[in-house]
Amino acid sequence: MADYPLQYDNPDSTVKLKTKRGYPRLGATPDDTGVNFALFSRHAERVILELYQNYYDEKPSHSFELDPILNKTGDIWHIYVYGVKHGQYYGWRVDGPYNPEEGKRFNLNKLLVDPYAKAISSSFDWDSSSVYGYDKNSPLKDLSFSTEDSAKSPTKSIVIDDSKYDWGNDKQLHIPWEDTVIYEMHVRLFTISPTSNVKFRGTFLGIIEKLDHLKELGVTTIELMPVFEFNVNSIDRINPITGKKLKDVWGYNPLGFFAVTGNYSVGLKLGEQVFLFKDFVKELHKNGFEVILDVVYNHTGEGNELGPTLNFRGIDNEIYYMLNPKNKRYYLNYSGCGNTLNCNHPVVKQLIIDSLRYWVTEMHVDGFRFDLAAVLGRTPDGRWIGDFSLLKDISEDPILHNLKLIAEGWDAAGGYFLGEFPQGWAEWNGKYRDIVRKFVRGDEGVIIELAKRITGSEDLYGNRNPQASINFITCHDGFTMRDLVSYNEKHNEENGEDNRDGTNENFSYNHGVEGETDEPKIIKIRKQQVKNFITILMISHGTPMILMGDEIYRTQYGNNNAYCQDNEKTWLDWTLKEKHYDIFRFFKKMIEFRKKHHALRRRHFFTGKDLTGDGIADISWHGIMPFEPDWSYNSHSIAFMISGSDFLCENAKEDNDIFVILNQWIEPLQFTLPILHNKTWYRVVDTSKDSPNDFLDVPEQVGFNYIAQPKSSVVLISQKSYQGSSFPV
Repeated sequence: MADYPLQYDNPDSTVKLKTKRGYPRLGATPDDTGVNFALFSRHAERVILELYQNYYDEKPSHSFELDPILNKTGDIWHIYVYGVKHGQYYGWRVDGPYNPEEGKRFNLNKLLVDPYAKAISSSFDWDSSSVYGYDKNSPLKDLSFSTEDSAKSPTKSIVIDDSKYDWGNDKQLHIPWEDTVIYEMHVRLFTISPTSNVKFRGTFLGIIEKLDHLKELGVTTIELMPVFEFNVNSIDRINPITGKKLKDVWGYNPLGFFAVTGNYSVGLKLGEQVFLFKDFVKELHKNGFEVILDVVYNHTGEGNELGPTLNFRGIDNEIYYMLNPKNKRYYLNYSGCGNTLNCNHPVVKQLIIDSLRYWVTEMHVDGFRFDLAAVLGRTPDGRWIGDFSLLKDISEDPILHNLKLIAEGWDAAGGYFLGEFPQGWAEWNGKYRDIVRKFVRGDEGVIIELAKRITGSEDLYGNRNPQASINFITCHDGFTMRDLVSYNEKHNEENGEDNRDGTNENFSYNHGVEGETDEPKIIKIRKQQVKNFITILMISHGTPMILMGDEIYRTQYGNNNAYCQDNEKTWLDWTLKEKHYDIFRFFKKMIEFRKKHHALRRRHFFTGKDLTGDGIADISWHGIMPFEPDWSYNSHSIAFMISGSDFLCENAKEDNDIFVILNQWIEPLQFTLPILHNKTWYRVVDTSKDSPNDFLDVPEQVGFNYIAQPKSSVVLISQKSYQGSSFPV
């Protein structure tokens, strides 16, 4: 554990604090003699800084009204206060017109969180009327005005001095894209179950206690679902089955873009969560793992016009949010969460860039996955401006451009811009996900597109490289891999939205029984299909991503939108690792196979040409007969061969040729394999076989014919044909 201050005695009201003008650097910036405080607000008429001795105090120890001439530079209000330090609690009050129909929602009675706060104490109580800018009991709703003081809330901003932390020699790892295997996880849900047997369940420390599992699995890069401060208790619905209050467990409703949440830390969470997160990143780097953050800049936790006034709404509503031009009382809702951040306004752009830079420079994270990133490429009137938007600014930023930048290329308002992001961006490939699911389900008319997707989606990313395609079958949003082969329909009744939430297009198949079953034949085919999914994922060109728990056959019992479930339905059950070790072993072996074979990790697209003069193209397509692929609408199988020679990658070592058979037909198919000069074929993978024969540590020679069983995937490698020889894969 690093050496840093956990607590600090803040001055009480008897201590007189000297001030000076300060300077326009946003946020709270401490130095040896005090702290500079600064806040942006273009339309404010009065701005007041309040200091609190304790986070739970309802009255400030000190209050400073900023002079609009002396304490203001442009649109930034600022003041320097001597004698305060790391750990000081503070908040802002901003006064101006309250006219929601004109987009103005100032209310001096609300103590506001600093948008640049690096830590926030406690959590807002959504049930308390004090945090709303309007009178919740008024029939006028948000057109009314609240005079209730929200300082009674224990939520205060906290001054953080990052210089107190010693990073030593730690730095970003920059694992090459072609070597990256991403593991998407939720910090709390990963270890909160008692079955995890860790000391610090549901925390960053809990993940550290489970690093051996992640090392054994072989992933390289941990992608954390949101860790910005958020309110777990912001949902007012109950579970209609259990009667318990639902929780915003996923955290996709940020209250600030600089503050790491205290929800995943131990202790009082009064600022030390910042340093505990630094410890976490430092420890993961020491163990060879990158840390990527799932960041939400498309909206905030303030919700729609009936939401609370916490920070942005009360600071300068019409700057920070996209408002309906016909009636500025209402918010444009491209996010599906009630509001949309006005990401391409220069002030908001700067906020987001500053936030990203903070997480890189002070928190040492290795990259970001941007939730609903399409919003960041839209103008206030909804037009897509891709290369002329914040997205371009991020990918060209001198501090950010060489990190892993991953976009979710769609939003909740119908925007779908896959393949249209600027240079420097990778993208979650939703088309890859859908076509692989359809193929494994047994759909027709999918073979041609499947070939495009497993070879890197050149039609989408031809102006970049194959690694720009983040290939995945499952993610937090949707079914787990086990549920994908166990349910025909979603089962979200416990979310309290009458099963209307979550996508209806899952491209799933239950294999005869909806949900769990004891029928051995169904269990066998389901597990076989899961092995098919991971096989296809690991032999595909691009960057693979897997979902937490899929490697141990986790289920959410058909819930494909479990954002509000904090219970056994979403907690990772660690007993599954032993119960379904066959699945875990297969995942581990397929990841290891990918890492060992450069042929699967080329930094360029296939050409389909023989570049080496050995008569073998870098990729060739086959059917049951060599070089005769069945591209027809009714086809349910395809085979392809990847050359072990890579002429285009500099210093690439010679690899085995790899031959892959994907057979989703309901009958066995006998494949005649291509003849190789002085080589023959050896079988590594056959998903139709039981563990451990599904993946052979020592491949077996098969010659030039192979029978692929129904609903199976087969992976063969070439090797010089010495009689009776054996060798490790």
